[in-house]
Amino acid sequence: MNIKRAKEEIKNAITAYLAKDEFGEYRVPTIRQRPILLMGAPGIGKTAVMEQVARECGVALVSYSITHHTRQSAIGLPFISHKTYGGQEYAVTEYTMSEIIASVYDKMEQTGLKEGILFIDEINCASETLAPAMLQFLQCKTFGAHKVPSGWLIAAAGNPPEYNKSVREFDVVTLDRVKKIDVEPDVAVWKEYAYRQGIHGAILSYLEIRKDHFYAMETTVDGKRFVTARGWEDLSTVLKVHEEMNLPVDEALVSQYLQHKKIAKDFANYLDLYRKYRTDYRVEDILQGGDTKQAVERLQNAPFDERLSVMGLLLSRLSEGFQRAYEADLTVTGLHGALLELKERFASPYCAETPWEKLFATLLEERENAFARERKAGLLEKTAERARLRELERLQTYGNEAKKAGCREKEDAFALCKERFGTETEKRQKAIDTAASALENAFAFLEEAFGAGQEMVVFITELTTNFYSVKFISENGSAQYYRYNEELLFDEKQKTILQEIEKAKTEMNLLF
Repeated sequence: MNIKRAKEEIKNAITAYLAKDEFGEYRVPTIRQRPILLMGAPGIGKTAVMEQVARECGVALVSYSITHHTRQSAIGLPFISHKTYGGQEYAVTEYTMSEIIASVYDKMEQTGLKEGILFIDEINCASETLAPAMLQFLQCKTFGAHKVPSGWLIAAAGNPPEYNKSVREFDVVTLDRVKKIDVEPDVAVWKEYAYRQGIHGAILSYLEIRKDHFYAMETTVDGKRFVTARGWEDLSTVLKVHEEMNLPVDEALVSQYLQHKKIAKDFANYLDLYRKYRTDYRVEDILQGGDTKQAVERLQNAPFDERLSVMGLLLSRLSEGFQRAYEADLTVTGLHGALLELKERFASPYCAETPWEKLFATLLEERENAFARERKAGLLEKTAERARLRELERLQTYGNEAKKAGCREKEDAFALCKERFGTETEKRQKAIDTAASALENAFAFLEEAFGAGQEMVVFITELTTNFYSVKFISENGSAQYYRYNEELLFDEKQKTILQEIEKAKTEMNLLF
């Protein structure tokens, strides 16, 4: 199955395993809570999906790669204790707590979360001395003499033997005690994740054209040649930094992340074209509603690959605008909640004698501590984390400005905060208006160039795949999107259904 389906299976397992009856007991007894074993090619997102699941389910995550551990760190160090049996004292070997189990307890203390996921990566690559402990871990949920705490789901991941010489096959006894999920790479599913992570637009549009280059694993006389989802994501990060700092990007850099000579060269060449199209088609002018006559004429006569590249440029810039609007909305929402809470404290009779500065400082400290706990627990995705940081920075600024203005009364301090908050809401509205205008101009350009053609279907499909565009359109609307989504995608579904019917008829005729 693809990684998206695997994610749903893991979330369902957590929901089932953590469900309790009326007596507070887990509905699925601990002994029946099978560990999840994700098996799949390297770099397809097994670790990333565990982070997403933990965040979305609101549970803690402790992650380890077992290849970094020895038997001692996994099950603990031996020490001699003394016990009495049958009236006689004996020296007995015991073990200190496993570093891994200790980390689980540390995470609970740091985050306040009592339930979570203990994730062990590369579990089938454990050393020979550690392999028995890993089997015991999967079968008995223990490391040495120490059990994994109740309420913690065990998950593990491994690579099939064709990808790693160090792999050890699990026997039937072990496999019969786990929920084994085989995961395969799927570019369409990965693109949903990629949009959410802000993957470079050149990569997204390239993989729309070269879907077969998303994941490759070949063995040649010169060794392994491969490209993975992890490689594309890491390359995206480096590309963005290089562009921001005006550092060179060439085939040599690309091949350090896409370790497949043919694909690396192909993408490096495409990247040059992508940059050229951005200049030639004046993408910024298109999104700002400028004169697009020349761009329309050129695009109408361009090959399909070039058309997809230009749409990729438009989608990338639109996505950045949608993300900015989303982040601005999260910031304003957080500030609004903070100011409401501040107003309540200022108005409370219990705080009548407390200076506003102290109340403000206490509120800010509480929100900073809550943010630190959530961040430590990994409960915030990247955009939400930035919004929270901006919220805290704005609150700090409001407090400093109120002090600088010489506010003595709570009412005066709150009035200043409210005024500054109004500026933030204006910024949010500007971000929304800018993104909405850009989307409208993009539709106008594509309508003029292609009408309701196949290109518009691709454009609508990509908007529907992107978390930020779906979020933006659902909250702010887009007449063109709704119209084309209903007309074009319905027609595509209808066409697919008719093709399946015709295929079934043909198969029936062959049978009879």
